[in-house]
Amino acid sequence: MAAYKDLIGQKITKVTSNPSEPKTGQMWYNSTTQSLKALGIIEAMTSGTSMSNTRGQNGTAHNGTQNAALSVAGNNQGGPLVNNNSEEYNGSGWTSGGTYPISSFGTYGSGVQTAALFSGGRTGSPPFPVTNTSASYNGTSFGAEGNLNQARQSAGCFGATENASIAAGGHNAPGNYTDTEEYNGSAWTTVPATFPSQDNMGAAGVQTAGIANTQGGTGTFLFDGSTWTGGPSMNTARSSLNQAMMGLTQDAVVALGANPSANNAIENYDGTSWTTSPATLGTGRAQSASSGSNTAGVLFGGTTTAYVASTEEYNKSTNAFTAAAWASGGNLNTARDEGASSQNGLQTAALYFGGYASDPSSNATEQYNGTSWTSKNNLNTARYSGAGAGTTTAALYSGGFSNPSTLQSAVEEFDGTNWATQPNSLSTARVNCGGCGLQTAALVFGGVTPSPGASVTNTEEYDGSSWTNGGAMPVGRSHFAGAGVGIQTAALAAGGNTAAPATYTNSSVEYGGESWTAGGTLVTGANNGGGAGTLTDAIIFGGSTAPGAPNYSVLTQGYDGTAFSTRPSMATARVYVSGTGTAAAGLAFGGNTPPYTAATEEFTGETGTANIATFSVS
Repeated sequence: MAAYKDLIGQKITKVTSNPSEPKTGQMWYNSTTQSLKALGIIEAMTSGTSMSNTRGQNGTAHNGTQNAALSVAGNNQGGPLVNNNSEEYNGSGWTSGGTYPISSFGTYGSGVQTAALFSGGRTGSPPFPVTNTSASYNGTSFGAEGNLNQARQSAGCFGATENASIAAGGHNAPGNYTDTEEYNGSAWTTVPATFPSQDNMGAAGVQTAGIANTQGGTGTFLFDGSTWTGGPSMNTARSSLNQAMMGLTQDAVVALGANPSANNAIENYDGTSWTTSPATLGTGRAQSASSGSNTAGVLFGGTTTAYVASTEEYNKSTNAFTAAAWASGGNLNTARDEGASSQNGLQTAALYFGGYASDPSSNATEQYNGTSWTSKNNLNTARYSGAGAGTTTAALYSGGFSNPSTLQSAVEEFDGTNWATQPNSLSTARVNCGGCGLQTAALVFGGVTPSPGASVTNTEEYDGSSWTNGGAMPVGRSHFAGAGVGIQTAALAAGGNTAAPATYTNSSVEYGGESWTAGGTLVTGANNGGGAGTLTDAIIFGGSTAPGAPNYSVLTQGYDGTAFSTRPSMATARVYVSGTGTAAAGLAFGGNTPPYTAATEEFTGETGTANIATFSVS
């Protein structure tokens, strides 16, 4: 028998505390706890960010990954709401994808996010005719492909690529089909392989090695590229499993939930037998879709008593994962909105100054330490809707309104104790403008001038003593969804209003130090929200998606420098919210719900920590 050192390359070491970053296979003896330790494998489901659209019987790029999934078409709360939109998952959130050629449900797919094939389904309105349409997806748009020989919905689909896919079984009134078709990149051909009469079953694998379950039973069937044979039985009978079976190969598969009773049981197949996982779904569901492998996958959509948009991630790993989420922080001492913040602050070191409350303009300054807010010395000029920048010990406040609605160009600097009015004011007095950067390298852009509804395009740069003109924004913009994210040479302005009368926009622009260029498109356009992070790793949250309190938002959207995608929502819908921190450790505070709010929320991105287990030495 090989020794541990021969297998791993090192001895079992004696330590007084666990290693900070243990490696897979490593074992050690902790003399403090007098126990043998190593990394232990854990299976678990964690909540992910919900899709933008509620849907079930949605298609998926079945051999995609946990960090590159695709949801296509589906059924939204009943038959008439069949849709043709798609969404892409990046491991953190969802963003809009291309438009499928037809509105349908029961249209299922194979391949990966950037090379997928979808076919069949039911379309239109009652009686929902079944189609033989096929279309491929290249990561941006859908294109026509050769049609199925047999129109069908809810077939068992699998395959590693769009050019090597299988469609088996399925339904078209008055019954189910037993034939199998394979796609070679241009045409479907019928395989002389009889498949048990089924629809709504789960399937996974590749064109020459697939697996599918029976509808409503425990049976499974294996495909070798030419014939179907009986496989081992599952432990839990399942119907409407649809595309909630995931695995990149036939002998490494996970089945997630499905009926009867929308159960939450998970099973693993290892090529020989099925075993019930200790992990369970947070929400038992049927008619959902999935993507990934038997060690890292994602499940989305489906139905319980109604169709859902929720997402859950499956992991079988030596790490324990905690989903991204917002949590309550300490309340501000004074509830208010339209304040400014130290845009380059931290979740544990933030500064909030000025604002608007029942006594209109405020000169209050408060500092957050990660737990509570403490009052600091006041601004010299009470004001609201100006631009903030800097840190808790070197902050900057520029422009805004003072009571009674006097437009300001004044600039104040904070040294950690006191505010001092600077001799050099903004060249253009403005309100509802954006700001970011440091006290010695700040940026103020856009906003509104005294002319009613006149958004401005000009940008001003601050070097710690004076202002100079920077590059003009492409169009006038104010009331940003993200008041300003980044630094003077790499900034983001997202959403806001772009015209008179105010037009809500879902566009963003990026500043590179000299000029503004087009950025990504928000999943949902908004204004008067908060932001945190950098140009290439930001979150935008809250705000208003349309005029009026009913449209105040809890939505959080992440930006990776190219595209926006959804993130977990805040608990409190609010407008004129301020923010600071990073995309993985952000902070949202103040705003209007209505009424004015003192609520603070802390955002923490998904984390994974080593699962250290104790092993018996007997």
